[in-house]
Amino acid sequence: MNAIVFQGLLIPFMGTVLGAACVFLLRDAMPRMVSRMLTGFAAGVMVAASIWSLLLPALAESEPMGSLAWLPAAVGFWLGMGFLLLLDHVVPHLHMYAQKAEGPHNHLSRSTMLVLAVTLHNIPEGMAVGVVLAGYMLGDADITLGGAMAMSAGIALQNFPEGAIISMPLHAEGASKMRAFASGALSGIVEPIGGALTVLLASHIMPLMPYGLSFAAGAMLYVVVEELIPEINPGEDEHSDWGVISFCIGFTLMMILDVALG
Repeated sequence: MNAIVFQGLLIPFMGTVLGAACVFLLRDAMPRMVSRMLTGFAAGVMVAASIWSLLLPALAESEPMGSLAWLPAAVGFWLGMGFLLLLDHVVPHLHMYAQKAEGPHNHLSRSTMLVLAVTLHNIPEGMAVGVVLAGYMLGDADITLGGAMAMSAGIALQNFPEGAIISMPLHAEGASKMRAFASGALSGIVEPIGGALTVLLASHIMPLMPYGLSFAAGAMLYVVVEELIPEINPGEDEHSDWGVISFCIGFTLMMILDVALG
């Protein structure tokens, strides 16, 4: 694994670490509106990355299949959705503003299940970064160094608010700043680990790259629809457009990064 790939895997994790460090800089708990805006931004980045960094390259690689060029992307997409659906049912976790945990019955603490929820969220992001970096490393003509770095930078941008969204509420609930920071930062460690495993696996299955790219896209979009969008505008609260506006900002920024650098 060369140095560029290693750096590309660490960039998203550093975004989470820097976000979690906000707990040392801000005294009060994160306002609900700010949390919505940050969540909307993260969702926008993930949707744009799924399209420009994953699905479009997957379709481009499948062009030699002619009228069936859509098949690898469609199959991989549904496999990715199914994978996250399975994890959602077998791993106990609790979304930020939910009162009831998801997954099997357990006796874990609220803070532990909050971290598990973000860890689940980070699995497809690590896979997405890993499969794009693997494509670059193997000389895939549809994946450039700029495109791979755009993917890493985009995920790092949306990881920054995720780190803060974990660490600050944990501190507000009574955890020390150091413990809240560690929990927020470690929630992102699954990304470089999952990304590295994806790089190693993808290097042996280059013909399946379109499936891998679309698999990561399906997994990320599952997270967006199942978790992030409901958190932007929970039905019990008064309506606000700021989450949607933040979504559009994140989407536009990631699109620009990918097109400009890719």
